[in-house]
Amino acid sequence: MNTTDFASIDFFTDRSLYDNPYPYFEWLRSQGAVWREPFHDVVMVTGYDEAKVIYNDNATFSSCNAVSGPFPGFPVPLVGEDVTDLIEQHRDELPFSDQLPTFDPPKHQDHRGLLMRLITPKRLKENEAFMWRIADQQISEFIDNGACEWIAEYTSPVTLLVIADLLGVPEADHSEFQDELQSNRRARSAVGSSDGAAMAHKPLEFLYDRFTKYIEECRRTPREDVMTGLALATFPDGTLPNVVDAMRIAANLFAAGQETTARLLGNAFQFLGERPDIQIKLRDDRSLIPAFIEESLRVESPIKGDFRLSRVPSTIGGVELPAGTTVMLLNGAANRDPRMFENPSEFKLDRPNGRHHIGFGFGLHTCAGAPLARSEARITIERILDRIENIGINETEHGNANERHYTYAPTFMLRGVQNLHLTFDKIA
Repeated sequence: MNTTDFASIDFFTDRSLYDNPYPYFEWLRSQGAVWREPFHDVVMVTGYDEAKVIYNDNATFSSCNAVSGPFPGFPVPLVGEDVTDLIEQHRDELPFSDQLPTFDPPKHQDHRGLLMRLITPKRLKENEAFMWRIADQQISEFIDNGACEWIAEYTSPVTLLVIADLLGVPEADHSEFQDELQSNRRARSAVGSSDGAAMAHKPLEFLYDRFTKYIEECRRTPREDVMTGLALATFPDGTLPNVVDAMRIAANLFAAGQETTARLLGNAFQFLGERPDIQIKLRDDRSLIPAFIEESLRVESPIKGDFRLSRVPSTIGGVELPAGTTVMLLNGAANRDPRMFENPSEFKLDRPNGRHHIGFGFGLHTCAGAPLARSEARITIERILDRIENIGINETEHGNANERHYTYAPTFMLRGVQNLHLTFDKIA
């Protein structure tokens, strides 16, 4: 595809970019680190430094549209030099308005504080014991076959069960949660869709009823468990959140933690299957695993981008942004900004600044579950290397090395393969 083709493409509706958006990102970058696209009047930010400036400026940029972006559009015209009051009056009419990623300070800090009560170093350490057990259990399901469909047979069930354990969901209920998430996958795929009707649906509602019951039960009869800790956690001023607020925090962590980590694991093992040389390095030196995870996050960020809405006029990267401008921070492009990362499309285990990527976002809205995702990836790779060798891409399913074909998530927000067929040898 040449640059003339890119100029005529609508990033938000053209599915031709799903499989490989990176040439388009480079064309965007050639227009400038900050550039207004012509189809939906969205300012696209491909520059690393420029993206970080916006992520850090919560006074100028609201997160109210963080997930919805230009779809279905703000409920009223955003006119004036300061649209903060309009945002506050109408933000609850936007898709996902009940979820933490769309909150602004001070509400954001209060609710994130509740979330961080769950993701403490102590709780993560306790959760690791479950991770080792569930990783082994899931690998044992397919190890004798010499092949697997990695997404369905490992990443989806494991990431779901790990987040369920972290939240204290009773193990007896795990299979029901798995069934509910599977049946609601279509609604959740509306994230990053240009279908305003689909986006208007709150795709976590199927979790709301269950977590409401858990929290109400724990408040009536406190127990020594994680869910009770969440149910009884207070805001910084000492007040007890209502049940709805506590429930939504749990539901958001459950869904978001499962989706993004599953994509990280899919991307990481796609790299391993394509790069036997990296497999050898990791097997010979396990200390390289953290660097491998960071480089996987940089080269293939599970979240392609994030949105912001400007409250007041500003100038970023030499481009004037009037109040009411929708901005898309393209993490997947910023993580390949050559001003920040040398030879950015190259996968380098020894990249000195590899951990400086913004694959988990940046600033106040940095993914709260990032430590959990890193632990899941590290433990998964450790156990796979212990039990499996010669990991390869199944050529019957994905073609030979010169003609690979993968199916990617049908969304402009998320990045990851829909399925990944691997072959391997069991270690005796």
